[in-house]
Amino acid sequence: METLKRGKTILGLEINLILFYVGVASDCIVSVSQPPYLEVAHTQEAITIQCSFSHVGCPEEQPRSLWFRYGAHQPESLCVDGCTSDAGKFTVKEALAQNQVSLTVNRVTLNDSAIYICGIALPLSKHPGAKRTGEGTVLVVREMKGLHSLLIAVLSLLSIYITVLLGIFVVLSKKKSARPIFQETAQDLYNKGPVETRPQPEKGNTYE
Repeated sequence: METLKRGKTILGLEINLILFYVGVASDCIVSVSQPPYLEVAHTQEAITIQCSFSHVGCPEEQPRSLWFRYGAHQPESLCVDGCTSDAGKFTVKEALAQNQVSLTVNRVTLNDSAIYICGIALPLSKHPGAKRTGEGTVLVVREMKGLHSLLIAVLSLLSIYITVLLGIFVVLSKKKSARPIFQETAQDLYNKGPVETRPQPEKGNTYE
């Protein structure tokens, strides 16, 4: 997380330096905006980053959108071929008439945490302000530990429940198997008849 914030700060300084040396007072100015921060769970299938843009004083031509991301390593260019297929890792959709473009990250994993930067360029224009990038969207993919803990707790309770049921079944089985032995013993005692009692000798009278 700290690496992403540091990379975003460095990127912002670089853009400011470029604008300082090149100058923004030109006939064509492109502005780009995108959300600064997005956080999703790693179980989410896809996440879409929106990017909007506007231009003033620029010639009439079709803008071109560019995407790249800055992670723990070197910046990585995304969707050089356009990424129009939904089967790939990234999908780009352009609504240039509404000045909107979007990047969808498919099959989200923890490794997709990075700064995603949207760029808009007017290829035919020679004005320095005809190319501009957004400040970047920090995408954080988090592992849902709470969900794992809940699942473990449910499995533990289920195992305890099964153990109790097995214990009750074993006890009932033992009682059922001991019942015939008890019946045989009772029958045997009944067949022997009552126990004969010997007469007790009478105590004589004793005088002290």
